[in-house]
Amino acid sequence: MSSAEPIRLQKYIADAGLCSRRAAEALIAQGEVWVNSKVATLGQKVVPGADKVTVSGKNVRSTVQPRITLAMNKPRGLACTNDDPHNPDTIFTVLPREFAKFRFFCAGRLDKDSEGLVILTTDGDLAQRLTHPSNLVTKRYHVILESTFPSRRLPLLVKGVMVEGERLKVERAALLNPNASDEATELDVHMHHGKKREIRLLFTTLGYDVKRLRRYQIGAFQVKGFPMRAMKQLTPKEIELLFKNPPTPHATHEAYARPVTSEKLLHED
Repeated sequence: MSSAEPIRLQKYIADAGLCSRRAAEALIAQGEVWVNSKVATLGQKVVPGADKVTVSGKNVRSTVQPRITLAMNKPRGLACTNDDPHNPDTIFTVLPREFAKFRFFCAGRLDKDSEGLVILTTDGDLAQRLTHPSNLVTKRYHVILESTFPSRRLPLLVKGVMVEGERLKVERAALLNPNASDEATELDVHMHHGKKREIRLLFTTLGYDVKRLRRYQIGAFQVKGFPMRAMKQLTPKEIELLFKNPPTPHATHEAYARPVTSEKLLHED
């Protein structure tokens, strides 16, 4: 092991499955990373197996994790977190046995009360690509409300509302199966970003309680056909689908869409 070639410290940390390279650089800048009992510096290199690296006081293993990416159909009740004393049941507690020994990142979380497509990966750089706002990865949701939502208010979802100094908005919204009054309890919603519980907070602020929220697609990859709690290891080609945004069916030239009918994939569990 001592004959290994020196590598960048941030790559060493990312390869160990601790975080992405960019996040590792931030930890180094914050003084959270030490090498051989000395504070690390940006640009520093280490020799795997020879140098001792710690992050926030914890040793970082030098074993490189395999790059594994899983798609999961998350049920309600599971938290998207590695460690939460208030939520003992997480998506990581239901990992298949063969994957339980690896450290996975949740690339785009769903809150405990929501369900649907979640991406888990040991590749910190991939997780960063999927979650960074500049990459404009589109997530698509099926939203069911407690009361009907009128089509005339669709533009407001795209324009957004201010809540505690932050603008909550979506990129696209369409009614599903509207009634004669052009209202519906179900909507198809698309987002690029996604702050914590943003869709729920947006609708609640407008006076509509969310009954059910399900993410059914990321990029061009759908959860269609996945049983609830099921996981699938993605191929490189399927991973690339996460970054592809095909033309949206029924879309208009406006930022919001006219009413459309429900698709079977929205209701599959």
